Amino acid sequence: MLFVAFVLAVPCLCSNLNTPVTLDRSETLFSVLAAINTCGFDAELPTSDPLRLAVRGEIGRNLEKSERARSAADALCAFYRDHQQSDGVRTLSQYVSLALYLAEPPSFIPKVKDSELPPDAAGVLGLVSLLSRFYAEAGLKQIWESRAEAYTELASRYREPFAKLTFETELYLRLPTGSYSGRTFTIYVEPMGAPSAINARSYSSEYYVVLTPGTSPGLKMEQLRHAYLHYLLDPMVGKYSGNLQALEPLLEAVKLAPMDEAFKSDPSLLTTECIIRSIEARTLAGGKAPLPQQEQAVDSSMAQGFVLTRYFYERLFAFEKDNIGFKNAMPGMLAQIDVRKEQRRASQMQFASSADTELLQLSRPKEGKLLVTAEQRLSAGDTATAERLAKEALAEKSEDSGRALFILAQISLNRNIDGARDYFEQALKATAEPKVVAWSHIYLGRILDLQDDQENGPLRTQALAHYKAAVGVSDGLPEAKAAAQQGLEKPYEPPHTAGQGDAAGDGPKQ
Repeated sequence: MLFVAFVLAVPCLCSNLNTPVTLDRSETLFSVLAAINTCGFDAELPTSDPLRLAVRGEIGRNLEKSERARSAADALCAFYRDHQQSDGVRTLSQYVSLALYLAEPPSFIPKVKDSELPPDAAGVLGLVSLLSRFYAEAGLKQIWESRAEAYTELASRYREPFAKLTFETELYLRLPTGSYSGRTFTIYVEPMGAPSAINARSYSSEYYVVLTPGTSPGLKMEQLRHAYLHYLLDPMVGKYSGNLQALEPLLEAVKLAPMDEAFKSDPSLLTTECIIRSIEARTLAGGKAPLPQQEQAVDSSMAQGFVLTRYFYERLFAFEKDNIGFKNAMPGMLAQIDVRKEQRRASQMQFASSADTELLQLSRPKEGKLLVTAEQRLSAGDTATAERLAKEALAEKSEDSGRALFILAQISLNRNIDGARDYFEQALKATAEPKVVAWSHIYLGRILDLQDDQENGPLRTQALAHYKAAVGVSDGLPEAKAAAQQGLEKPYEPPHTAGQGDAAGDGPKQ
């Protein structure tokens, strides 16, 4: 691989200078994650750094000594249990999002209006009113201060590797350090999370990555590079988002791809991700990976639905031989895309059954307007408008993605039962909103009942599990509870003879 040999300054990875790229620690993030650890967040505890166990032990001893501390913990933990997600990764994610929007302790006041919080953070905002008391009574400030040296040591493991990563990335792209246009990229090393999880967020011009070290020696540099490439390239591609609407015919060809729905609705998001994946393939192993290994990475990306990866990968060979920076080269790359050619290539793809989870969350305020209107149009029978609005909400990531997926699932029920089932399953993974969760389980149970040709066959067993799950989350939702209990009593039968694929029946009132 060709690297142009000129010197770029390595960004200062520090916390006491006004620099765009920093390696830092956050008492707010520590406090939020220490709180949920106290309340039963045990994800990947055996593989966590010993510091996590030490802090948990110290908090536990403080609680034993003080009835006031135990009372504060009980109130906070009741909230935690009520908002616990289906797995540890999703539970952690929502509290990381919240912490990044809170001021320093002891106030923990949100730095923006409640309406401007991203959806997952807004869902657990109630923690704030309980956190200040817990922080004071459990002695979190003293614990934080006593562990300052240990936090510094953990962060130091990343300092040199990340400085090298940023230097090599900017060198390959020929981007002069300092051209950040007022944007920031901050890495927090926080041992109170789950070691396998890496949480990356983009809040307008601010990018954050939260890393949790564990007993494994790996530093997750590939994930860090992915987030850093977004930081560098998002604004570049964003400048041409209007021009990229010409790529919309490609979106039709990737409808069945397993990648996140947002990429199927927004040409700009799809293009950015394809550019990043092409650079990652071309720079594998510091640019030393053999071509077959690079090709394999490109093929994997294409199979997940990122169908412009090969186009940009092939353009990178010419870019490497040129002498202009990527910022100046990219407009030509975008302008030269042959949409028909790429559409044909995409239509011939055999998509994989699953895709990598997108690392970076573009967290934006929960406006609620698109999905409210989509639900209204769906109730009125205008499925085309409802589908367009739900997909727009997914693309913008400004509202509850689980709710949007649920709308798409309802639309698909009478025309593509397998597609509906996939949407309902995705909705369950994307939200904790009780109404969406309950009715998604009910619909999945009904679909399984309709597809089971035996009264007590294996699909009926799966359907019963969904109905039981729906009953468990239906407190306060009498219609959902009644529908779930009916499903438990006997297999679902359509209320009319609209065809064997009809699993709609009576659903939630919009």
